[in-house]
Amino acid sequence: MSDILVGAIGLIALYLFSGLRVLREYERGVYFLLGRLRPTKGPGLIFLPPVLARMQKVSLRVMAIDVPPQDVITRDNISIKVNAVLYMRVKTPDKAVVAVENYLYATSQLAQTTLRSVLGETEMDELLANRDKINAILRQTIDTRTEDWGIEVSAVEVKDVDLPPEMKRAMARQAEAERERRAKVINAEGELQAAEKLAQAAHIIGKEPAAIQLRYLQTVNEIASENNSTTIFPIPIDLFKGFMERLAPAPASDSGSRALPERTAGERLPAPRTKGRAKV
Repeated sequence: MSDILVGAIGLIALYLFSGLRVLREYERGVYFLLGRLRPTKGPGLIFLPPVLARMQKVSLRVMAIDVPPQDVITRDNISIKVNAVLYMRVKTPDKAVVAVENYLYATSQLAQTTLRSVLGETEMDELLANRDKINAILRQTIDTRTEDWGIEVSAVEVKDVDLPPEMKRAMARQAEAERERRAKVINAEGELQAAEKLAQAAHIIGKEPAAIQLRYLQTVNEIASENNSTTIFPIPIDLFKGFMERLAPAPASDSGSRALPERTAGERLPAPRTKGRAKV
């Protein structure tokens, strides 16, 4: 009798010991007792009745799901290949087990279809310029769909956008043309500012004639500071003004009449008559 009792106690102890489970801090246990869902257990030491219950461990850590490259045609009919990464975690473990068969596979497939549909309604320039906005739309769309599965999507990031070679060349030409346009505009603005400053300087120098002489001396000083064997002295044009006026021809007077030639057609003109008193 005692042997049977000891054996029964040993079997009971073995049964209880075999039902002990240890769950880590980031793990939760979703278990079914006789096929029915029971409250989630963990973390720490829990007891799971052998044979009668079945448990499935669920991690609460953030998981990164790589979205494979997707062939997408944008709104402006440009064929591109885009891949992304999705960050998610299980928020409600019992829903992640009961509501969907494989929440990782389902979330990955949903991310792929959402990536194609959202980028198909986006233009190429908007995708390249406003990537943060596209990521926010993707995250909100996927998170809304996976909320019933107990999944929380924390972020979706578009990693790489693979463009066709001809599109890359066209974008390179466009960027080069834009840089040339900016360079020409900056050069024109610089010329305009320089012209305005020169006009102001000329106006100031025109009021003070001695200022131009000081400018001449400053220019000579700058030339002499270099290792030159020739020194140029600029001479003001005003020094030659008097000589220019003397060498200029005098204007003809209109008061006197022109002299007539002595011969006309080979004949000599008669001498002009002198007026005098008649002799008596």
